[in-house]
Amino acid sequence: MEIDFKPTPKQDKAWNYLHDKETSEVLFGGSAGGGKSYFGAAWLLYSCLRYPGTRWLMGRAVLKTLKETTLNSFFMVCSDWGVRKGEVYKFNAQSNVIEFTNGSTILLKDLYQYPADPNFDSLGSLEISGAFIDEVNQCTEKAKNVVASRIRFMLSEYKLRPKVLMSCNPAKNWVYDFYKQDRDGTLATHKKFVKAKLADNPHISEFYEEQLKKLDPVSRERLLHGNWEYDSGEDRLFDYESVLNMFTNSSVSEDEGERYLSCDIALLGSDKLVICVWYGMVVKEIVTKDKTSADNVEKLIRNLAEQHKIPQKNIIIDSDGVGQYLSHYMKGVQPFVNNAKALNKESYQNLKTQCYYKLAEQINVGNIWLRCNDTDLRNKIIEELEVIRRKNMDNDSKLAILSKKEMKAVLGHSPDFADALMMRMRYLFKGGNRILGWR
Repeated sequence: MEIDFKPTPKQDKAWNYLHDKETSEVLFGGSAGGGKSYFGAAWLLYSCLRYPGTRWLMGRAVLKTLKETTLNSFFMVCSDWGVRKGEVYKFNAQSNVIEFTNGSTILLKDLYQYPADPNFDSLGSLEISGAFIDEVNQCTEKAKNVVASRIRFMLSEYKLRPKVLMSCNPAKNWVYDFYKQDRDGTLATHKKFVKAKLADNPHISEFYEEQLKKLDPVSRERLLHGNWEYDSGEDRLFDYESVLNMFTNSSVSEDEGERYLSCDIALLGSDKLVICVWYGMVVKEIVTKDKTSADNVEKLIRNLAEQHKIPQKNIIIDSDGVGQYLSHYMKGVQPFVNNAKALNKESYQNLKTQCYYKLAEQINVGNIWLRCNDTDLRNKIIEELEVIRRKNMDNDSKLAILSKKEMKAVLGHSPDFADALMMRMRYLFKGGNRILGWR
């Protein structure tokens, strides 16, 4: 079948990466309307026609959205290429499979990380020849990695290299690494980043561009100009790239300073128990549990303290709510009262705000190394630190941050990892005597 495909220069660049011998992951990211979804659908269609009997994946975080958007881009490509439905392929809306007469198939997959299936066991038996994940920034990095691990079907028959093509608009989560490392010349050789811009798409309507120009400044930078460094930063506490660097900041020695344990308590509630073990300013270990009893929390804290030789005075526990019981019962530990007055008469709304500002200071200047090899955990920490924002910046009142309720509204859960990191900062203030009173 003759295919008349005239890619834009950026699409052609991505196309070449998808057919070389070195690349296994391609992120095509940038402006809305940059032809990213169309290109992904075109690659899948070409691959199915070129390699009979192969099996491909078309994925997005939510299946319903995938069928309303990316699938329609696929139908558009088929129409443009003269690939007729019923003659060359058919779509089964019940099984969510596109079947070709030459035996090739495209599987439509929901890639949201559901709590009931955090490891994507539902994809465990899947065997595919390649994958296109649209709006991949809405998926977790684990979802992408699991999909990539399933690419093994009929590769040797056609001498194919496993390939994952991804698209997205600029976002400040794990996909930002592609942009940043490409910009800095440190992107791994098997990964490629192609920046999409609206101007690269000659078929886009001038009226669509006018609509994008009417967006708020941040959205306009992201969606119209494809600017990955779109955040104005006015309310930001944590420099995003400093947060990323915190996970590789091996210049901080774990042998320096005393050892500490900071603990954000959760028992049988909805929040998560998070314990951070610190060697000086290095987070040596993070322990988490979803729900547990007070007795089990106490045993866990005591065991970790004994294992890492952490004195009682260097154990700090969130004493709001259920944590108040433990901080009183475990004599000698430091209770952390979020709404206590700021130390040293500094102008902060409360102790929690003061310690978050101190945590941001330490991360932004590169004084913290968080040793974490768990990709999911790393991304959760980054996500939580992203929502810690200044509040009421135009007022002449004390410095404040968003409330936990406001953070929960953005995250969908409490910032438990961020809170556990923040409490360690209590020990950095001079004259940091134990907090003996309660507010």
